[in-house]
Amino acid sequence: MTLILGLLLDAVMGEPRWLWSRVPHPAVLMGRSVGWIDDHINHGANRRTKGTLAFALLCLVFVAFGLALAAIPGHIVDVIVLAVLLAQRSLVDHVRLVAVALRQSLPAGRTAVAQIVGRETRSLDEPGVARAAIESAAENLSDGVIAPAFWFAVGGLPGLLLYKITNTADSMIGYRTPKYEEFGWAAARFDDLLNLIPARLTALLIWATAPRRSALPAVMAEAPRHRSPNAGWPEAAMAQVLGIALSGPRTYDGQRRDYPFVNAEGRRMAGPADIDNACAVLWRTWALAVFAALILTLF
Repeated sequence: MTLILGLLLDAVMGEPRWLWSRVPHPAVLMGRSVGWIDDHINHGANRRTKGTLAFALLCLVFVAFGLALAAIPGHIVDVIVLAVLLAQRSLVDHVRLVAVALRQSLPAGRTAVAQIVGRETRSLDEPGVARAAIESAAENLSDGVIAPAFWFAVGGLPGLLLYKITNTADSMIGYRTPKYEEFGWAAARFDDLLNLIPARLTALLIWATAPRRSALPAVMAEAPRHRSPNAGWPEAAMAQVLGIALSGPRTYDGQRRDYPFVNAEGRRMAGPADIDNACAVLWRTWALAVFAALILTLF
């Protein structure tokens, strides 16, 4: 029941600005801790060893903090921490803002989508902006909602905090660049491991909300085409549900990456209406996840 209450509280409250404008969000604190080890340890020789040990220490600290919180009697703390570290409401709000901005103008759409993606957005056309928003919606549904809920169900607050610090570290230092390929190796590999089940579970939940049940074999065939071993699953499911092509070429730091399309036969002329449909899929998937949590609670 704690998991269900956390999911519901996050959906209702989201991330209230009045609170997080006064105190730092826990995710911000996690980011600062990762930034600290990056600034102070990521230099010189043996970067893989240094990064692995520093990341392992961060994991131990946050698991210990989770154990301390879990020792508090009652379930109020569990519900609040879970709701704070879930991102369903904020994800939908941010993705929907891209559709609103894109209806105003292409430059406004580019500015809005730049808040939720890491690629360069200056040269994106309208379909490119829409596809970028939808890809972010699918990937962050897994990383920000289903995976945290899954690891809370498996390991309580320690499991939740272990996942969140790992995912935060991966998003900051888990890149294959000269600076981070060695130092962020452990964080990136552990994030892949922790997302192995949730990413596929997310794809299954997205598929289960769709009217076309025949899309599941296509999801399983298309997901491995993605550059990521995990993100491809929710993106492939979303692509099938909406009938559009996702992933594909994009630009990072001035360099074009010719990644293959997922569901290459789908429409590439996406627009604000497709973003709206993706937001509807996010809510239907969330509702199915709540229902699944209820069934697990009862049985």
